Amino acid sequence: MELATLQEAFSRQELFEGKSWKISPEAWPLSPSQVDHLKQIGQASLEFYKALETLYTRSATGKKILRNRELYAPWIADYMDRGKPKGLPELSLGKRCKGKLPSVIRPDLLMTDDGFALTELDSVPGGIGLTAYLNQLYEGSSDFPILGGDTFMEEQFYEKLASQAPEKNLPVVALVVSEEAATYKPEMDWLAERLQLRGHRVYSLWTDEVFPLGGAIYFDIDGNPEKIDVVYRFYELFDLANIKTSDFITEAWENGEIALTPPMRPFFEEKLGLALFHHHLLPEFWKENLSKNSLRVLKKLIPQSWIVDPTPLPPGAILDGPLTNGKPLHSWLDLADATQKERNLVLKISGFHETSWGSRSVVIGNDVPREDWRGSLESACSMAETHPHVIQEFKKSIRVKHPLFNDSGEVFEASGRLRLNPYFLTDGESVELTGVLATFCPPDKKIIHGMEDAALIPCCARQAD
Repeated sequence: MELATLQEAFSRQELFEGKSWKISPEAWPLSPSQVDHLKQIGQASLEFYKALETLYTRSATGKKILRNRELYAPWIADYMDRGKPKGLPELSLGKRCKGKLPSVIRPDLLMTDDGFALTELDSVPGGIGLTAYLNQLYEGSSDFPILGGDTFMEEQFYEKLASQAPEKNLPVVALVVSEEAATYKPEMDWLAERLQLRGHRVYSLWTDEVFPLGGAIYFDIDGNPEKIDVVYRFYELFDLANIKTSDFITEAWENGEIALTPPMRPFFEEKLGLALFHHHLLPEFWKENLSKNSLRVLKKLIPQSWIVDPTPLPPGAILDGPLTNGKPLHSWLDLADATQKERNLVLKISGFHETSWGSRSVVIGNDVPREDWRGSLESACSMAETHPHVIQEFKKSIRVKHPLFNDSGEVFEASGRLRLNPYFLTDGESVELTGVLATFCPPDKKIIHGMEDAALIPCCARQAD
């Protein structure tokens, strides 16, 4: 695409508040085998969330987690519930939540020498409006079809939300955004406007724009109250205490007046779920609750991960964790003395904290001085009772090339590292790949995210490998 066309489009429509990025003339090409793999990852992610619900529920209610063996795991719910306000864990176990899964699932995938590596699974993801916009902007500019191109992504988004409404006839859908997530409000505004143009009653609102009335929730439109049927919750559960209207939204949902998605289930917003997949006590559970193909996909996809639990061990015990100087750990603080190679690890907060999104809590062990690494480990251990952390093997993304525009407006072949974010929409039974956002960062960046010197690019599907 021409630079002038792209610049004019981005100047006309803001997608992220106050953010800018590098521009590419071409969509990112994915091979048929890569697209097929992404679809398998979508199915595996859906099954993982279903299994995680089963695991948490059985743990929290004192039921055995295996069908044919007396294995109980109350420690799982203990980990998941740490730091949660009173009532939220109980709410997540109630009848209104049973079987409810996030409508949007977005994995963070790095391209490595061994294929894709999943570093996070996000149930409240940003970027869905941006990706839908880029899909349409780049549609027709390539010899290959854009994944989720034209209006497919936004229509699927609406369909999955509207189908949950208590009243199915032209439901009012509110995309409710918190101040914490203000960066993403413009893309929600764009999504709502696009869907309104096709006759759908979809509105992008701040959390303080809704109000209670008769047990339901409303917002003001042209001076008149309009009842809301579906709330797309674009705020993390850790932020509930800062949202004045959150109790009204929850009450309306408990009264059956609205559908609410993602559901009020904080265990879906904890990164330690990925560490539970690798836990040495749980392989039989995952085998029982995942299809053979999804189990195979996730085993290859999820890097080895551990929960940082500083509970003291008996003198002869060792931790299930990485090695230090070739020896097993007795304490997580032993990792402070690990060699540079052994510190090829990522430490991050699991969830329910303002630093749990946007890579703000991420520390890469071999990328910081030893003293800083020790300090991060000490901090993680000190916060364990309220904000668990996880450690994950660091998977380095490979260098790839793609054309970008430079500051002079000329096209050059840039070298960098890639993260893919496929957006899967689900009704809880089937899952649909609706678009893929590529984040292309300079090669010196170890943490890949939407920084100013990165490029954000939609993906297209090549016809042959």
